[in-house]
Amino acid sequence: MNLAIASLADFVGVFLGFILTLLVFSYVLGDNPLFRLAAHIFIGVSAGYAAVITIYNVLLPQLIFPLIYGGEGETYFSIGMLIPSLFLFAKVTPIKRAGNWAMAILVGIGAAAAVGGAITGTLLPQTIGTINSIEPSATGDTTWANWLNAGIIILGTISTLIYFHFGVRSKPGRIPKRFAFIEKIGKIGQLFIATTFGVLFAGIYLAALTALIERISFLWNFIKEIGLQLLASV
Repeated sequence: MNLAIASLADFVGVFLGFILTLLVFSYVLGDNPLFRLAAHIFIGVSAGYAAVITIYNVLLPQLIFPLIYGGEGETYFSIGMLIPSLFLFAKVTPIKRAGNWAMAILVGIGAAAAVGGAITGTLLPQTIGTINSIEPSATGDTTWANWLNAGIIILGTISTLIYFHFGVRSKPGRIPKRFAFIEKIGKIGQLFIATTFGVLFAGIYLAALTALIERISFLWNFIKEIGLQLLASV
C-alpha cells in the first residue's frame, strides 16, 4: 500500500516536471501564455519557499521565541529588533515614509558588509597574490615563464584598477578628460575586463547548455519509460 502510494507520488512529481519543462520549452515559439504560466509558478513557489525559510529560520527563532520564552535580556533585545521590523512593514502602507529610517539602517549595514567583504575578500587577496607571484621564495620558480605570468598578473591588476580611476582636471572652455597616460593604461585594463566578462559568459553559457541537455534527457527518459510501460501492459 505504502509502496503504491510512493510510486504514485513519484509519478505525479515526474509528470508535473515533464509538463512544466514543455511549458518552458514553448518559449521557442515566442512569448506565450503557457510560458508565462510556468514562469509565474516558478516565481510563486520560490517566493513562498523564501517566505517559509525566513519565518522558520529567522523570525521565529530570532525574534518571536526569544520574546516569549527568553530571559529578561533576550526579551529586551527582541523588543529592540521588533520595533524597526514593524517600521519596515510600513513601507507597504500609505505611511511608507515612517519606515525610511529602518530601511536606511538596513541598507547602510548591507553596504558596509559589501565593502568590507570586497576589501578583505577580493582586494587584499589580489594584492597579496600579485606580490607573491613575483617573489621567487613564494613560488619557487624563477623561469622566464613564471616571470612572464607574473608580469601579466601585475599588468592586469594595475591597469584594471586604473581603468576605474575617473578623476579629471577641469580647464576653462574644455571638456574634462582624464590624463592621457591614465586613458591609455585604462584601455589595457578594459581589455582585461572584457576578457574576464567573456570567460564568465562562456561559463554561464556552458551551465545553461548543461541544464538544457539535462532537461532534454529528462524528457526522453520520461517518454521512453511511458512507452515501455505501455508495451508491457499490452
